[in-house]
Amino acid sequence: MKRARLEEFRQVAYKYLGRAKDATFELTDAILLTRNVYCLAELSLSPVFRRKWPSIYEALQDSRPQRQKLMQLYIKQIPAEGRPLLAGDHTNWSRPDAVRLQERTYEHSGISIAGNKPITIGQGYSTIAWLPENEGSWALPLRHERITSAENPINKAIWQLKQVCKYLPTRPISVWDSEYGCAPFVLKTANIPADILVRLRSNLCLWGEPGAYSGKGRPKKHGDKFKLNEPTTWSQATSVLEINDPKLGRVCVSLWKDLHFRQAATRPMLIIRVERLDAQSNMRTSKPLWLAWVGEEMPPLEEVWCLYLHRFTIDHWYRFLKQRLHWTVPNLSTPKQCDRWSDLMPFMTWELWLARDIVTDNPLPWQKSQDNLTPGRVAQAMGGVFAAIGTPTSAPKPRGKSPGWQPGKKRHRKNRCPIVKKTVARPPKEPSAAV
Repeated sequence: MKRARLEEFRQVAYKYLGRAKDATFELTDAILLTRNVYCLAELSLSPVFRRKWPSIYEALQDSRPQRQKLMQLYIKQIPAEGRPLLAGDHTNWSRPDAVRLQERTYEHSGISIAGNKPITIGQGYSTIAWLPENEGSWALPLRHERITSAENPINKAIWQLKQVCKYLPTRPISVWDSEYGCAPFVLKTANIPADILVRLRSNLCLWGEPGAYSGKGRPKKHGDKFKLNEPTTWSQATSVLEINDPKLGRVCVSLWKDLHFRQAATRPMLIIRVERLDAQSNMRTSKPLWLAWVGEEMPPLEEVWCLYLHRFTIDHWYRFLKQRLHWTVPNLSTPKQCDRWSDLMPFMTWELWLARDIVTDNPLPWQKSQDNLTPGRVAQAMGGVFAAIGTPTSAPKPRGKSPGWQPGKKRHRKNRCPIVKKTVARPPKEPSAAV
């Protein structure tokens, strides 16, 4: 049954790859079977890639993966029972030396390359993924798309969440990092059928509900100030709960109701503060975790804060994406090629997930056997799976030798493309009235 499900998934996804689907599909199989590569052409040495190395670049030039249909195929694999847990984030594809690549922007990076600042030059990609387990390193992306120079991570994430929620059978819970904990994100997700659990920066200032209308002037929109790093501004917590967590030890969770951002007074939030305690119930030196719940009825307080901890699984997928799926290896020359290459990453991750229960663990000599296989361990055993289920692709047909470059035809170097610096557009000021 599980094997048939994987075969059906591969067959349907093969049809959604568009033109050059045979070479593109065999390329994905080669990626899963190749542990280390130094350039994209090396993938043609894999036994499952039955074509010559130029077909790899031709596939990325000609293929047209149907992103929307592939997303619907992924959503069909999600169990119908329970509420799905989604996570959103964005990462960078560093391309500092690709001076002829269009649409390069300044992106946040963990490695400082420009004036000791944590930035790099390249492309940003936004991801929204389904988290299938409470523990482990599995994050299954539903959309993984480039953030163009005209977009920002927040607007891209909002658009992706809207697209995913159109096809989900039940209302999901989505978890987000502190970059998304702002008024624009809260306002623009108001009409999306999804609940939001987002981390807040510890220096934010929120506002409570206004008091009763006095009958004079305009009604107030904001009540008392609630600054997260100033306990003197806090009101009395609605509820306080102490929990003995098996991993974190003693944890104190506090809840406040009806707080909002100053620019989002129409979107009230529930604020959760999570702090670790020592054996004597004193707060530890680590900073507390601030969370905001926006949406319909919140899960129990002892459960909701644990949902955010599952968000870090998407960071594991980013590492797996760059190290094992070789996402950042090719030096592609156009943004369209980068998009088509990136569309293959969610497909391969879902393949590994569907094959997890049918593969036999094949550890390397220095690895220990595992019961709950990680994506990397499943990829190590995919050779046996491909040998058993085969491939939906057609055998290559010889086309003859290419005539090559026409003698005497001039070659032109590509123009250098400037780095796009994103700026915040401010509305123009209204002209002052004449006196």
